[in-house]
Amino acid sequence: MPAFLLGAARESGRAGAPGAIESGKEKASQREQENDPMIKGISFLQAVGSAAEYERLGRFFSALGFEHGAGWNEDASRGAAFLAPSGSLEVVDGEFPSTASVLVEVTALDAVHQAAASWLGGEFEGGGAEARLSAVTETHWKSRIFTVEPVAGLKVSFWAWADPLKGKPVAVEGDLCAAGMKFAIVVARWNAVITDRLLEGALDALLRSGAKRAEIEVIRVPGAWEVPAAARTVANLGQVDAIVTLGCLLRGETAHYEAIYNEVARGIGQSQQETGIPHSFGVLTCETLEQALNRAGIKAGNKGFEAAVAAIEMVSLRRKLLEATDANGGDA
Repeated sequence: MPAFLLGAARESGRAGAPGAIESGKEKASQREQENDPMIKGISFLQAVGSAAEYERLGRFFSALGFEHGAGWNEDASRGAAFLAPSGSLEVVDGEFPSTASVLVEVTALDAVHQAAASWLGGEFEGGGAEARLSAVTETHWKSRIFTVEPVAGLKVSFWAWADPLKGKPVAVEGDLCAAGMKFAIVVARWNAVITDRLLEGALDALLRSGAKRAEIEVIRVPGAWEVPAAARTVANLGQVDAIVTLGCLLRGETAHYEAIYNEVARGIGQSQQETGIPHSFGVLTCETLEQALNRAGIKAGNKGFEAAVAAIEMVSLRRKLLEATDANGGDA
């Protein structure tokens, strides 16, 4: 029997458990203190009626942006997993929040509703299949919600807080979505054992975030000294939204290291300030090769990945600020 799987729990969910389970919480706290966690995750399994419904649900959850997890494909059954950043098992006492037993919290409810409606219209057009999609409504728990039934008998509700800030200070921040953005990556060949790893990390971050490979231009220069000049040339052309600069400087026994680093940092910063194109800084300055390897994906994360993420956020932030300026008639 085909099945699909909704799962993932890395942090607590929206609501807490009732007082009747306090003893269980105390035991869990004791196990946590003993560094012996027993719970790894939460999964919701749902059997479907046919292989066609299995394929249809896979397309539906993919269209709404779920991350694909590890499914299975065996002789007796197969399953597809769709993950969320967090999950919870919640117990309700009183009015149930939805007609569906699966609730998915989202950040842009109207966009998800539109995506669901578009998918249902294209999937079932002329096919005679029944699908239900409710309107977005207000709830008694200060949120908005809608329910969709992609296949008969399976309902999923999507919801979002009516006040997503929930008392937090209002701030303008960039989003980590690279769709529709163009990037240039300027990477030094010197110390290629490091810079190639930084380049891999940067490409991984951009592609994972929705950028198209055709919209990413990789420019190689001899060393870190040449990075600012190439970045400035690209920025002056005005054909990219952001530039990711990557290189690696290792300290030697002379002052050459300090002289190069100071000029590279100054040049990249000056190019960003004078052209208005965001430049992210992924030039490593390390004492030893081991330190550089650790910062290129071995132990301390990949600084190329981090630089690309910063570039995405800065492009998004810049667009929001420009839109706000235009909306105010040119006044910041």
